[in-house]
Amino acid sequence: MPGLRIERLPDGAGLSSSNAAQELTTIGSYGLAIARALESCGIDSARIFRAAGVPPALSNDPLSRLPITTLTRLYRTCVEVTNNPYFGLTVARHVHISNLHALGYALAASATLMDFCRRLERYFRLVSQSAKVSVTEADGNVLLRFEHQVEISGETEDAFFAFLILTMRMLYKRTFNPVRVEFHRPMPREGAEPYEALMRAPVSFSHADGVLVFDKTDLVQPLSGSSPELAQVNDAIVLGYLARLDKSDVITGVTRKIIEFLPDGDCSREKVAKALFMSPTTLQSRLAQRGTHFQQLLDDTRKELACSYLQQAARSVTEITFLLGFTDTSNFTRAFKRWTGVSPTEFRHQP
Repeated sequence: MPGLRIERLPDGAGLSSSNAAQELTTIGSYGLAIARALESCGIDSARIFRAAGVPPALSNDPLSRLPITTLTRLYRTCVEVTNNPYFGLTVARHVHISNLHALGYALAASATLMDFCRRLERYFRLVSQSAKVSVTEADGNVLLRFEHQVEISGETEDAFFAFLILTMRMLYKRTFNPVRVEFHRPMPREGAEPYEALMRAPVSFSHADGVLVFDKTDLVQPLSGSSPELAQVNDAIVLGYLARLDKSDVITGVTRKIIEFLPDGDCSREKVAKALFMSPTTLQSRLAQRGTHFQQLLDDTRKELACSYLQQAARSVTEITFLLGFTDTSNFTRAFKRWTGVSPTEFRHQP
């Protein structure tokens, strides 16, 4: 594969002493934004990349990956050469949605910022293996939480959080601000003012997880650039990349096969297991190890697809019924009410 490949670092490199941590990666095209940020400061990015041991010829292929320890080393070099402790915030202004490949385009086509957050929760592994993302609600707020699986550089967190806020403003409105931002990283000695200026919200540091907190009212407003069809196409592309990135991920594999088999009306556990070259018992056991089961994945996938299809005005409820593998619209309607509390027609006409 052309472009940057996973490299094995010397013993002791990076922030983590575990060999497993050295294998965790982030999307290689992220380095393109770092290079642009260096060039904007009048610095030869190729020279800095070489000094940090990173090949300067980066690819936009999402399967070209940067080890997280390598990214940490690159950021350390960038901060030293620019003498800028807030260099990660500078990088955020040079990250483009295309740097996240299909996921970036799916995020941009989201129906609402809540949809945006849920999509990030599902597919963040394509961006980075450094954290698990979850979306929860409390007291009228939505919490987008990043639970770190390995220590990362503060600049990595700075850049991604700032990129998310800037992108949300672009998609929704320029005056959009989070309620508060909790960083995992410690506060730089120079203070928090640049964070407060960019986030336009209270910020705090040294938390167990990184958390972006939003007012739910903002997150449920329709986005003018919404395109359910485009989002769905790119979601499928992301699933394909995730399956190739982690061939051992049974949940991704099962989800892809469910999507493939649903329109045929024959999406049984036995058929999916056979397509994945395992017995139904083995499939059940592997899913149980991940805390789920086939019927749950089938329901979750049908619900997600149903909501996406219903946002596409050209699709009739009858068409959607058969795309999801139901035998008639009454069965689909009953299932949809169980999932969402409303009928497909009521869902479609919600503001």
